[in-house]
Amino acid sequence: MASETHAVAEHADAASTPGLPQLDFSTFGNQIFWLLVTLVVIYFVLSRIALPRIAAVMAERQGAITNDLAAAEDLKVKAEQAEQAYLKALADARTEAQTIIAQAKAEIKTELDAATAKADAEIAARAAEGEKKIAEIRANAMDSVKEVALDAAAEIVAAMGGKADGKTVGAAVTARMKG
Repeated sequence: MASETHAVAEHADAASTPGLPQLDFSTFGNQIFWLLVTLVVIYFVLSRIALPRIAAVMAERQGAITNDLAAAEDLKVKAEQAEQAYLKALADARTEAQTIIAQAKAEIKTELDAATAKADAEIAARAAEGEKKIAEIRANAMDSVKEVALDAAAEIVAAMGGKADGKTVGAAVTARMKG
């Protein structure tokens, strides 16, 4: 009995000492029951409330991503179309500019040709006028030279002591002037 009393006293001593209650083998059945109840409750809460909400949020996000990708693809196509339209407009503008430049060059060339023809005509008219004046001056100069030559020849013949008649002096001057 003494050993029984001693064992009960030790057990009472062990129960009164603070320790980890989850490691107490006498409460394992109770702990396992409440563990299973808690796991079942958590499973139902997660499967009925949390997981459907998470799935809905993920589906919504996937839908938003899909819509954004589709919108981005549409914008990419529109951007490519806008770029093609811009490049076409740029090419058309360059072609039109080249056409305008060619027309301007043609107009300037036509105006320049007309101005050149007019200037050539004026130059030709002035040249013809000048040649007429030169011919008149030459004729007048020849007449003046002939007169001076006749007078000088008559004076030279008279100074030398000879007598010259006007016809003879005129014939000699005319022959000499012809070459």
